[in-house]
This record gives sequence, C-alpha cells and structure tokens, in this order.
Amino acid sequence: MRSPIERIKLSKKAKDQLIKLRKVTKIEQWNILCRWGFCRSLREKHTPAPYPIPADSNVEMSWNTFGGEIAEILLLALIHRCHQDGFETNAETLNQQFRLHLHRGINYLVTDLESKTLSDFVALGIKKDDSQ
Repeated sequence: MRSPIERIKLSKKAKDQLIKLRKVTKIEQWNILCRWGFCRSLREKHTPAPYPIPADSNVEMSWNTFGGEIAEILLLALIHRCHQDGFETNAETLNQQFRLHLHRGINYLVTDLESKTLSDFVALGIKKDDSQ
C-alpha cells in the first residue's frame, strides 16, 4: 500500500523534545522515537486538538524512513484511527491527522515524568489502560 504521506518535517519544538528523549533513552534514531510518539498518541481515546504545526526544524524524513519495516502497519493504524474518529481518509486528512498524532505523541513521551530511563520509556508502550 502506497502512503499518501511522503515527507515528514518536524516542528522545532518536536525536535527539541526528541533531543531530550534521545538523552534519556539513548535511542539515537529520530524515526524510532517518532514511531513511539505516533503510537503513544494513537493509544489515547480523544482525538488530538487541531492546531497549526510549523515545519520549522531541520528534522525531515521520508515515510519509509519513519515507518521502516512496519510502515504499512502504521499507515493502516492511522487509517483505522481516522475511521474511528469519524474523519475521511483522503490524503489531506491523513497527512493532517498524522502530524497531529505525531507531535502530540512526542509531547506526551517527553512530558511523562515517570520516564527517566530506557526501561521506563519501554514500559509506556506496554502500560495497560486501567479503564478497560
């Protein structure tokens, strides 16, 4: 499946947050941290608040670099989430929702005060939702 999202350019704020995450986790690759952030946001029940996100940093990657071997799965997860949230799945909406989820997720990862080590960071991905 070909992704309608070709290039990903992060905001300066997200870049600064990723730098902090790199120091905490020792994970050097932007794309891996971005995947974690994207998935962290998808886990939330509420849709991300729509707001303009500037593409004002020098951190840029292709969709294939972002997704790696699981790029198709990540795209399907985004499409599924758009369906769940009542959004269309045209290219413009997918791009917008992706950016919102990516930036929200990066923000969640960096502001989660429990994440002080790589182990804490990994635990975020497997933490169970108590309300389920």
